[in-house]
Amino acid sequence: MDLPLAEYLKPTPAIDCGSWPIKQKAEQIAGGREKIRDKAKSLFYFVRDEIKYDPYVPRYLPEHYRASKILERGRGYCVQKAVLLVALARAAGIPARLGFADIRNYRPFGKLAEIMETNLFVYHGYGDLYIEGKWVKTTPTFDLQLCQEHRIVPVEFDGTRDAMFHSHDQDGELHIEYVCYHGHYPDVPLDEITEARKRIYGAEVAKRLEMADSESSTASG
Repeated sequence: MDLPLAEYLKPTPAIDCGSWPIKQKAEQIAGGREKIRDKAKSLFYFVRDEIKYDPYVPRYLPEHYRASKILERGRGYCVQKAVLLVALARAAGIPARLGFADIRNYRPFGKLAEIMETNLFVYHGYGDLYIEGKWVKTTPTFDLQLCQEHRIVPVEFDGTRDAMFHSHDQDGELHIEYVCYHGHYPDVPLDEITEARKRIYGAEVAKRLEMADSESSTASG
């Protein structure tokens, strides 16, 4: 059931949109823009490109998902980047929530692919922003530099339409397939995500995934 819009403007343990670093950054990025779509667009591109995609960051404690900490760290994986986008949006007066979907990445490589032994990524996170009377999905996961290096089609956002992963890469090869959606949440459902990883990957693989470090960053999910 959808919550009242006002609930999607409130701070939560992870989405600490009332904290000084988040409020200050939101004002710095979007404060001078009048239209909501322009505010949302500017926040999206900040998170997409200035917060580097890194799937090898800690992800097993609630504090690992706190927006102000993600901003300070300057990198994160899909859920963490979505959390930061949602927090910045709320700080800028835009109702926002988290969305989750299972995806298949047909181009996983590097250490993460070796750990997971599958191309199914459960609970991929994205932002869901309320703009001009409707909810708009936004995926700020892969930064532009990474896209250029790995020939991924960058996700672009015009502030009005859904901005999700492209199905094919720049060479026309199959890249991302959305398998199923898990709906939207006002905060990070960490227990639910953890249980899904254990159920799909097995407890041992899920633990190895949680403990992976930042040796290198590759485009996986």
